[in-house]
Amino acid sequence: MARYAMVTDLRKCVGCQACTVACNSEWEVPTGYARTHVKFTGVAGTFPNLLSSFFVAQCNHCDHPACIDPCPTGATYQAENGIVMVDRNLCIGCGYCVEACPYDARYINPVIKKVDKCDFCSSRIERGLEPACVATCTAHAKFYGDLEEPKSDVYKMVYEQGARRLETAQVAIGPNVYYLGKPEEVDLAFAAFAPHPPRLPRAGELWTTVLRPLVLAAIGATFLGQAVAFFRQLVKGEGLFEDDGEQ
Repeated sequence: MARYAMVTDLRKCVGCQACTVACNSEWEVPTGYARTHVKFTGVAGTFPNLLSSFFVAQCNHCDHPACIDPCPTGATYQAENGIVMVDRNLCIGCGYCVEACPYDARYINPVIKKVDKCDFCSSRIERGLEPACVATCTAHAKFYGDLEEPKSDVYKMVYEQGARRLETAQVAIGPNVYYLGKPEEVDLAFAAFAPHPPRLPRAGELWTTVLRPLVLAAIGATFLGQAVAFFRQLVKGEGLFEDDGEQ
């Protein structure tokens, strides 16, 4: 089974935003939002020894996604090939997965009121095409492929050339978007855009431990009340119960 990943070569990225534009066009992303975005690290160091880099971010399709467990409906799930998907038919737009993502890679689409994010252009992959951002990259800095295929570019970059994952001791969930480049460039990008712990303590805990039991209890009470009322009417019709005003 394939296990897909993406690599960005920071030595080649020129920050042109072509990947963002291509992605937004391909998926009709609302203005002001992005599935894929490019950020500038700013300039570090002292003249003349200055350093800067770009950082290309999107959903990382992690080995252990923090966004799945908080989802109350099962809308967010991981396919066998490792791609983290969203079933819009099940998504209720609650935003728990958005808060759970350490990489800020998700957003609530204001048009459809459901969560949206990169899915590695799965529908394009099924048609034998590259993801839109990879196909459009003017500097040929983005690569996509199967980590289980030794002949693929991403396999060579990850296992032979040392491409790195953006993770920390606090957030180590196996992101499958990797970065290749000079160590100082990668270090700068990682320092500027390090992942944060989920904003919700044990993301989704409020739903799983408080709200869901209350909702289920309310539903149960409603059905119980209806059942009692129905039974009362039934037996009343058989003459087993008298009206409240009768003696």
